[in-house]
Parts: sequence; structure tokens; C-alpha cells
Amino acid sequence: MLRVGIIGATGYSGLELVRLLLNHPQAKVTYVTSRTYAGKDLNEVFPALKGHFSLKCEDYRFERAVECCDFLFLALPHGLSEEVGTRLSRAGKKVVDIGSDFRLDDLSQYETWYKRKSGRTGEVKPVYGLAELNGDKVRAAQFVANPGCFPTATILGLAPLVEKDLIERQGILVDAKTGVSGSGRSLSLAAHYSESTENVKAYKVGVHQHTPEIEQELTKLGGGGKVVMNLTTHLVSMNRGILSTCYGRLREKKTTKELLDLYKAFYLEEPFVQVMPEGVYPGTREVYGSNSCMIGLKVDERVNTVIVTSVIDNLTKGAAGQAIQNMNLMNDFEETMGLPKVGLIP
Repeated sequence: MLRVGIIGATGYSGLELVRLLLNHPQAKVTYVTSRTYAGKDLNEVFPALKGHFSLKCEDYRFERAVECCDFLFLALPHGLSEEVGTRLSRAGKKVVDIGSDFRLDDLSQYETWYKRKSGRTGEVKPVYGLAELNGDKVRAAQFVANPGCFPTATILGLAPLVEKDLIERQGILVDAKTGVSGSGRSLSLAAHYSESTENVKAYKVGVHQHTPEIEQELTKLGGGGKVVMNLTTHLVSMNRGILSTCYGRLREKKTTKELLDLYKAFYLEEPFVQVMPEGVYPGTREVYGSNSCMIGLKVDERVNTVIVTSVIDNLTKGAAGQAIQNMNLMNDFEETMGLPKVGLIP
């Protein structure tokens, strides 16, 4: 049985890790940390865990983590994973970092978009953990940088088009919407009930920190040159979900059927990606609580543009579920082990 630690277990991603790992036949959570709730049983913090999970939250200590864990998830705010992850990796532990600190290859990009200086030493060689594109690298990895939620939905939505060089790489437009859980559990005015309910609002327009991550990974997919895109994000009055609507100018005329056939072939072996039939565009409710990504698309022949809609649950496929998917690959488990493919209905 793989002994698993969660560093930062009382955020939404940390809690989602616990929820999903309760059903994992080859992994057991043996260590959970929380600065805020140190000394409290996690089921006191989250009563839904009563009768299912009992483990006291601890202050993080490196020696303790190394002693009682074979594998660790880091679910920490920006800037806190750098030192923790590097030390654990140096000690020979396998790690998935759900945060942002190891996602960008170019540290100057990190410092520009996250408005803080990176503390990375270069000692850790992270693999970008989008399993559908980097599965072989993830299998061989010691340290995986888990993708962000917007990048997961957007990259999966655009990958076949970019790899086959079917759309212009300059000027891709992405209109993305998220539920309020994407803001985390810490208090913020934007996520306040009175501010967010019955409301849709754009935020971080043109400056969202996930922009360079999407550009970086899409650029790697083919030899057609650097991807440059505009990402506009919106906060929607719902708990969970990401809907990413992507617009790309086609290099040559294609029909909707031709592109759907391309997508079906591209994701044929991927258990967590479903390509919808022509005329069907998935909603966030259809992936609620699952590790799936659903994709629909349409070619607007009048303006020679392809429109792709991609939906995920931001806490599952966009965070904890994807992290467990990576853990499975890193430990030679079945990729789907312990992960739900079907969302809650209704």
C-alpha cells in the first residue's frame, strides 16, 4: 500500500484529494498538514469525513513527511512549494505539486505573471503533468507539476488543432468561466456570496497568470511556431466547473465532421476525455465531481473559424483528480484507479 501525504490538506484541493483517495485500492493517506488546523482531526474540520477518515492535521515537518510517506501531494499557495518540493525530491520522494511554482519552464515568465521572484534552484526537473499529452514522461518522473485548471481545459480543447497545425498560432481567443471554488477557501470579496451569486463577471482580463502556461504547452506540441493567445476569465455563480470556449482561425477549410473525426482519433486511448457528437456541446454539470474532460466543437464556415468548448470540474480534473491520475502513472497503477469517470447526475 502506497503511503500518501497531503501537504496543505484543508484547502479545497487537499480535501478533494482525501475524498478521492478514500476509494483508492492501492493508496492510503498517512499524513495531512495544515497550519490553521494543526492538532485537529480532519473530520472535525470537515464533518462530511466523519466515519470515513480520521487523522490529525499536523504542522508540516520535513523529517515527519519523509518518515511516514512514500508519495506526497503539495497543495500549497504560490511560493510555498519551491523549498518544500525541492527538499522532498532531494530525499528521494515522489511528488506531485498541485500549485503553480514548478509549471513554467522560464522563471522570468513566472516572475512577470505571478508578480513574485521564483525560489526555484533548478535542482528539481519537473514534468508537466497533463497525462493525455505527457503520459510517458509522467510514468518516468519523480516530480510532476500538476497543470492549472484553466490550462487543463484549454490545452485539451486545442491540442489536436495545434499539433496538426490546423489553426493560426497567433491570436487564439479563449473565453473561460469558473466556479467560485477556484478562488480557494481563503476569504475574498469576489467570492463573497453577495458579490458572486446571480452574477457573471470578468476578472484578470488580459493578465491571467495561466496564460503563459497554456502558451508554453501548446507551443511544444508542433513545429509551427510560438502560440500567442488571449485568455479572458469569468467568475460564475456556481461551486465547481470550468467551461473553456476557444476560437481558432483555420489555416484551410475544414468541416465540423472532419475535425470531430480528428479529435476522436487523437483522444481514442484517453480514458478521461470524451469527444461529443456533432451538435452536442457539454456543460459543466455533466463533469461535476468526475475526472473527465468533455469536448464539443463547431466549424463556423462563414468566417473559417473553429469553436471548441471544453468542460472539466476544476477541483477534480483541474486539480486533485488529475494529481491522482499522475500518481497512478508514476507508481505503475492503472491510470483510472480510484477516479470517477462519470459526473453527478443531475
